[in-house]
Amino acid sequence: MKTLNLGILAHVDAGKTSLTERLLYAVGVTDQLGSVDAGSTRTDSLTLERRRGITIRSAVVSFVRDDVTVNLIDTPGHPDFIAEVERVLGVLDGAVLVVSAVEGVQPQTRVLMRTLRRLRIPTLIFMNKVDRAGADPERALHAVAEKLTPAVVAMGAVRAAGTRQARCTAYGPADTVHTERLLDLLARHDDALLADWVQDGSALPYSRLCRVLAGQTGRALVHPVFAGSAITGAGVDTLISGITGLLPATRGDTDAPVSGTVFAIERGPAGEKIALVRLFAGTVRVRDRIPVGASGTALVTALRVVANGTDEAASSVAAGRIARLWGLTDARIGDPVGVPPERGGADRHFAPPTLETVVVPAHPAGRAATHAALSQLAEQDPLINVRQDDRQHEITVSLYGEVQKEVIQATLAEDFGVAVTFQETSTVHVERLCDVGTAVEVIAVAPNPFLATIGLRVAPTPIGAGVSFRLGVELGSMPQAFFTAVEETVRRTLRQGPHGWEIPDCEVTMTHAGYWARQSHSHGTFDKSMSSTAGDFRNLTPLVLMAALTRAGTRVHEPVHRFRLEVPGDVLGTLLPALTRLDAMPTHTTGQGASYLVEGEIPAGQVHALERRLPGLTRGEGVVETQFDHYRPVRGPAPTRVRWNLNPLDRREYLLAVARRTGTR
Repeated sequence: MKTLNLGILAHVDAGKTSLTERLLYAVGVTDQLGSVDAGSTRTDSLTLERRRGITIRSAVVSFVRDDVTVNLIDTPGHPDFIAEVERVLGVLDGAVLVVSAVEGVQPQTRVLMRTLRRLRIPTLIFMNKVDRAGADPERALHAVAEKLTPAVVAMGAVRAAGTRQARCTAYGPADTVHTERLLDLLARHDDALLADWVQDGSALPYSRLCRVLAGQTGRALVHPVFAGSAITGAGVDTLISGITGLLPATRGDTDAPVSGTVFAIERGPAGEKIALVRLFAGTVRVRDRIPVGASGTALVTALRVVANGTDEAASSVAAGRIARLWGLTDARIGDPVGVPPERGGADRHFAPPTLETVVVPAHPAGRAATHAALSQLAEQDPLINVRQDDRQHEITVSLYGEVQKEVIQATLAEDFGVAVTFQETSTVHVERLCDVGTAVEVIAVAPNPFLATIGLRVAPTPIGAGVSFRLGVELGSMPQAFFTAVEETVRRTLRQGPHGWEIPDCEVTMTHAGYWARQSHSHGTFDKSMSSTAGDFRNLTPLVLMAALTRAGTRVHEPVHRFRLEVPGDVLGTLLPALTRLDAMPTHTTGQGASYLVEGEIPAGQVHALERRLPGLTRGEGVVETQFDHYRPVRGPAPTRVRWNLNPLDRREYLLAVARRTGTR
């Protein structure tokens, strides 16, 4: 049997969870339709999801149709939880992008479609809510073609749109207007079809067009548009036929070496770690020992395969399927299982969080419990990036937005019994090198107190290049463990540059290396005072690296978002000064009848303020879309962030802290 791993994606409130419930009901997996409003949906299992009526964690359910097992992954629609969508993209065979026939194309819809097209994930579009008052499928289809992609074709007609009697009828070979549109779209990517169309005209069989449509949909060249209602079920059967007939299901090679990806982490009733794995190739059995991550192996102690609307205990899972695996205690999201798949789950598709906040326990004695609970949440969402200040003992998390903060607070209270508040949200900056810098500390030469020689040169690299570590000395000049200690410490130290912000792009070259070989007393005992250890290199590296960074100089950069504002024409005069006060820079203003489209840039730290003030500035008629675009140098004094561990910029304080930590003087 073939398998299709299908993502349901949408802007928040477009109806994707309702569509998931309708699909499960239509294929017979459930005998009662779940409701988001009633909190009875199959995929929104968290108490908070049911109470708020939004999806927070991705959920997987399954059904079988036309000899295809469809693993359905319902993803969050709110932009604050884009990290959940991030993790799912690497395991999808296809997607259904849900668009409301009432609201049309919304900000998150654009973000998702751009990503799906860039990754070439085969995608169907479902025009939902055709039964709602104000639904206009033709207008929504025009918006899809204009704002998402012109490579779309409607697969049916809607009658009585905007009423509870709305009905959707699939097009067929007798619908000549549809056939002409389909031919025109498909011929753009198929020279043979174009030649036959020119030669034979309308004599081309409709069955051939359907085969070509399936092929081009599977290659993400075109995107069929279906219409219907997740609430009434109108058009859903036609969508199901499109899912199994147009999207590329696979069988997978069950005899190949095991290859999969961990795309989610859960915790069981007893607190045990459960890894959700998409298996691309091979077969995994209970009691198998399999490679997980960059190094190390794990023994699979139990597994459950997603099937029949839930997951079922099984002795093995084969290629193409999704399973929950027990025993992968050190697994992290994005880790390969077995041979790393060609499409790795750890690739970044969306911008990282640009906000952060300090989590404050309601009771000082609950700090340890708060950190432990947040660490478990970080397994499910690594991008919250939990870290604790070793000096002030503050716990900080990264965020996409204010709603995410509310969800973290509620989750800690309900699932862990931990009450917390938050300090004011702040913007996460980065530091970039201004020039090249070098520094050297030599063994047994003051003021170096460590038994290690380290020389480092830092140099700026292009944006997005990441951190690279190179050797400018002979590899055999000292033990490999010492080189490893230096590299690991370099990467850790670069998380806090001279101003306290991460340096994401930098080339570090080790220019000098030296050590004292292992020495012993006459009776054979190890003499630490005469022998270098990896600890010497770990302790000295931050001092040398920070000196090199200081000489190179760094400049703090702030995250900047692109914005698109659609506003009534008569409020433009008051809107533009308000944007200026938010440090936003409009770059284009375009008239659109009685409204205006304003595009430009705004600091990430001002996005929430813009969203909060926009309704009052535009009588509630303004629509804003923002997306991270780039970092720009901060104007004025550079903001600093308090360091959360030892401070190598203060040599005396640093050495005293190291002495206390190691028990030396």
